[in-house]
Amino acid sequence: MPEKFDVIVVGAGLSGLSAAYTMVNKGLNVIVIERGDYPGAKNVMGGVLYRQPTSEVFPEFWKEAPVERPVIEQDMWLLSDASAVKAGHRSEAWAREPYNAFTVLRGKFDAWLGQKVADAGALIVPGTTVVDLLRDGRGRVIGVRTNRPDGDLLANIVILADGAVSLLSEKIELHTRWKPNQLALAVKEILAPPGKSDERAKIIEERFGLAPGEGLTIEMYGALTKGMVGTAFLYTNKDTLSFGVGALLSDYAEFKQNPHALLQIAKQHPALAPLFAGCEVREYAAHLIPEGGYDAIPPLFADGVMVVGDAAQLCNGLHREGSNLAVTSGKLAGETAIEAHNKGDFFGKTLSAYAAKLNDTFVIKDLRKYRRASQHMEKNRQFFTSYPAMLNNMATEFFTVDSVPKREKQWKIFKMAGNKLKIAADLWGLFKVVK
Repeated sequence: MPEKFDVIVVGAGLSGLSAAYTMVNKGLNVIVIERGDYPGAKNVMGGVLYRQPTSEVFPEFWKEAPVERPVIEQDMWLLSDASAVKAGHRSEAWAREPYNAFTVLRGKFDAWLGQKVADAGALIVPGTTVVDLLRDGRGRVIGVRTNRPDGDLLANIVILADGAVSLLSEKIELHTRWKPNQLALAVKEILAPPGKSDERAKIIEERFGLAPGEGLTIEMYGALTKGMVGTAFLYTNKDTLSFGVGALLSDYAEFKQNPHALLQIAKQHPALAPLFAGCEVREYAAHLIPEGGYDAIPPLFADGVMVVGDAAQLCNGLHREGSNLAVTSGKLAGETAIEAHNKGDFFGKTLSAYAAKLNDTFVIKDLRKYRRASQHMEKNRQFFTSYPAMLNNMATEFFTVDSVPKREKQWKIFKMAGNKLKIAADLWGLFKVVK
């Protein structure tokens, strides 16, 4: 007879571990199945972790967790082929408790989180793949089938936290195969300046104008993605840099772009090359990111099962938010599982409370707000091509001192805009999809 648990969690990422920690602290018998050799082994994301939603599950986690740097500055660059228009915000309040966000390396952070969940009482089984879901005669999910001999496990509830592809929820027809424009592919390198750890940290702080221990993030739009809908990103870690480029999966095929080559070309941009001078590549990885938005969110529950995090297309690419959506969805799924356990009812009517709770949070409200943004950008690629180039040309003209009278210079800049009605219409269209 297969072993039975109260809840099986598939996937030891942020959403799965948040769900497990929530449940095990209320006495549920929880097993987490992870295909990697340890939690975080398959998670190559190195980015931003938001303090408030994460501390809702793991209070004051930053005091012991392997976070990299508190983010005190968030910048946005619009790039042409050889220049950059820069904007951003810096707050010294973000350098003190309560922090706003941290840069993290998920391989380190998730391993720590997994140990914390295990210490709380959950059983974490790494190196194991769930190949199918078990269902009873009425179709209710009652367990999982793994790739191990005699690897069937039973549970009252299964929580699917199996990432952006989410083949398991596809198997039970919660959704069809994701379309290529509903996923983005990001490629990333971890880059280390020369020297020992403390020397590398000092170089980073000098190059980015940071005090010791402080960090920043830069999101980049324009020339680096070669007309594709996507962004580049740069995050400062303790003694390394995370740099990557991401675009819609469909665009890589349409524009015949090689992700690795795209990343190498991006590193040579004049605005970036000095920041990477002398750096060596320590890691290289690729990562699929859900980009389908609100309209791609599958049913979040069925009899005996709930779907969380990336597996549920919970990602707000416009605001670079994913980790906070994952933690929040995992927490709410865990709370719903506790309620179901107390009732002894594991059917969809009870588990629907998870969707109701999530609908009442920023997660669904924000995704609903931006539901048309991705499709709008696909149809209006000038926001990634001609408009960044135009703004850079205008800025170059504005800041160039060449004895040209300012009235003539202003008129020249005005003419650079070209079709003013087209620009106004494009900006109005963008406003309508993000308002």
